[in-house]
Amino acid sequence: MSFRADITNPASLGIALQQARMASGMSQRQLAERLNTSQRYIWELESGKDSALLTRILSVLRETQASMTIEIPEGEDG
Repeated sequence: MSFRADITNPASLGIALQQARMASGMSQRQLAERLNTSQRYIWELESGKDSALLTRILSVLRETQASMTIEIPEGEDG
């Protein structure tokens, strides 16, 4: 069974990304290494830190009445 998350703001995106990472069995550090970025960046995303790009994307979705949904597959052990 998978989990679906409607993305409406930076916080909902952060929670969904955190759940996806955890379902994949990775730590923040492991994900950061795979993406060639810092663990702090992953933490900021998962914490719902806003950015200009994210604000723009969410604004476009609202103005066009579109939506963004993330589907998270069941974790490795499920």
